[in-house]
Amino acid sequence: MFTGLVEEKRSVVAIESLGDSVRLTVRGPVVCSDAGQSPTKLGDSIAVNGCCLTVAELHDDVFTADVMAESLDRTALADLAPGAAVNLERAVAAGDRLGGHIVQGHVDGVSTLLERAPSEHWEIFRFSLPAELSQYLVEKGSITVDGVSLTVVDVGDDSFSVSLIPTTLADTILGTRQPGDRVNLEVDVVAKYVERMVAMRERSGHPLNEVIGGTS
Repeated sequence: MFTGLVEEKRSVVAIESLGDSVRLTVRGPVVCSDAGQSPTKLGDSIAVNGCCLTVAELHDDVFTADVMAESLDRTALADLAPGAAVNLERAVAAGDRLGGHIVQGHVDGVSTLLERAPSEHWEIFRFSLPAELSQYLVEKGSITVDGVSLTVVDVGDDSFSVSLIPTTLADTILGTRQPGDRVNLEVDVVAKYVERMVAMRERSGHPLNEVIGGTS
């Protein structure tokens, strides 16, 4: 599990094609170290632009992970090239503060940055919203964009906006994103559980409003 608070912005060192997968090598001095946590080891999870990957090789401040074809098809990791900047976060350790929100590192869809609207102290970013994810977004709710935990400002029929403060713009790759760039999205998993619970109650013949009303 992750929190959506990016630990460092680093770059891709190499990408090796293996036919139905790739080996992604990334430099990450912080996520490869023991700073604030137990030392990173083989088999640990690191989120790369919000996609949970498993450390397969580890050498000093560089780690390598295998990215399967499904991940390449379902995320924007396929757009990466050597030298590309990426957001990195280690899995949260027990006892750590949950500063963002619950992030699984399971990308739900790919979005496109539509526009950036600068303001005096922040910027409003508007992203396209895949139709299959629209029911999970609400105003003031949480959304993960390229591994960054953000608060939804507003939701339209086919787009949504978020407000980015200067720290987020400087410390994550979102600050370098331009209209037309693709990003990874992960919706709040709590919304998925609520949707399933409501659907199951409906199928059982005991709608959720009966529970709320105290009749079931």
